[in-house]
Amino acid sequence: MKILYAIQGTGNGHVCRALEIVPLLSRKAEVDVLISGIQSDINLPFDVKYVFKGLSFIFGKKGGVDLLETYKKSRIKNLLTEIRELPVDDYDLVISDFEPVSSWACHVRNKTCISLSHQAAVINRNSPQPKRKDAVGKAILKMYAPFTVQYGFHFQEYDENIFTPVIRKEVREAEVSDEGHYTVYLPAYSDKRLVKVLGKCEGIRWEIFSKHFEHDVDCENIKISPLSSSAFIKSMASSRGVICGAGFETPAEALFLGKKLLVIPMKNQYEQHCNAAALKELGVAVLKSLKRKHLSKLEKWLGSDERIHIDYPDNTEEILDNILSKFDPQYEDR
Repeated sequence: MKILYAIQGTGNGHVCRALEIVPLLSRKAEVDVLISGIQSDINLPFDVKYVFKGLSFIFGKKGGVDLLETYKKSRIKNLLTEIRELPVDDYDLVISDFEPVSSWACHVRNKTCISLSHQAAVINRNSPQPKRKDAVGKAILKMYAPFTVQYGFHFQEYDENIFTPVIRKEVREAEVSDEGHYTVYLPAYSDKRLVKVLGKCEGIRWEIFSKHFEHDVDCENIKISPLSSSAFIKSMASSRGVICGAGFETPAEALFLGKKLLVIPMKNQYEQHCNAAALKELGVAVLKSLKRKHLSKLEKWLGSDERIHIDYPDNTEEILDNILSKFDPQYEDR
């Protein structure tokens, strides 16, 4: 069986999931990897056959997606060329983690495309939704990477084809402790804004991970480090708590590690507001934005000791076996 596994490279979450899924898939079939997007900070330790520009959302500096910059860096003509030239018919199966080139290439050729992503779970009608409706945001989630059949990952199993998160091996094996600091990853905010607001919380040690620094910088009670997967996991595992966007993988890993967690959903990012609604149901603190007027809520969270620990099972291989057996009649006989 020959499989094309396509990864959305806009955020680190898709890439983190691929670190676990691709090696498992490669033991079961011949696998070619495709990645599109320009925002991920994590390198893949396996061969990538196709690297495309795709269609990326660009992070801003004030807590959301920069729509103007996203538009400026969109190359629709190039995207259409990538879709037209991708040889999806060479594969028995195409699996897309919210990756648009492979999904649309399958769509225009009437070829089966399996969506295996967090977004597939977010748009499920049984998954938590924010009180404020966003018809445009929901439409983008449905149309960005079309699919034939979908399987999703979420914080809980909200429906039959929704599974719990894929937790990286490094996170599962991390030594958990409490060294008193708070780990912060908020790429949609400028480092200046982070230092300005977080610096007002007296007696708190912060370890901020940034997309804009190449070396560690220490400033009184704040340490800013370039984003590194191993350094981030070590900081998170030894932290007292974690502050991050309302993405999927980082909050899931923090819950798995039993860390106190506060999320701040990105503006203009419907998916993150859906995640925030789900996390709030679990008892996780949600902050509307990182502004001075919300400082009292942040300080109240810092003073609390409420934390949720969810021991997500390591069942990724079982999930893949289940999916592959449905699309390859001879799979179970191997």
